[in-house]
Amino acid sequence: MSTPRGGPARRPTAGGGGGAGGAGARPRGRGRRFFPPRRKVCGFCVEHVPFIDYKDAIRLRRYLAETARIDPRRKTGTCAPHQRALTTAIKRARHLALLPYVGQMAREPFFRDRRMPPMPPGMPPREQTAPGQQPATQPATPPTPAAQVTAPQPPAG
Repeated sequence: MSTPRGGPARRPTAGGGGGAGGAGARPRGRGRRFFPPRRKVCGFCVEHVPFIDYKDAIRLRRYLAETARIDPRRKTGTCAPHQRALTTAIKRARHLALLPYVGQMAREPFFRDRRMPPMPPGMPPREQTAPGQQPATQPATPPTPAAQVTAPQPPAG
């Protein structure tokens, strides 16, 4: 049996057997049941939020991914008008530094051992300090001789 184009009538199954009583056949009626995905509802519509406040960073953070991107509607279930207002509120909160522009993964440095990157040629070397330690300060320059106070010398005699 073939299709009008000459190809096979049906695809071979992963179980190996194609017949009704073959080695890979499942009994009818006892296979996996199909559960349609539950429809996502807009959290702002359910809670009757009158407007999305850009200062409510805790609520807005729920709609950001780990990389600080705004989650799409298909993931959060937010309706279109609230998604537009949510996007505006997140952008305003980012502008006021209430929310991050980039996630934690993007903030990490590109070099692995977390040392300072190499200096360009011709620059004086930097001092290496452990994380959380203050760099050593340069000693103060000695005062000029005119500024030094000397003890009075006893008269020679």
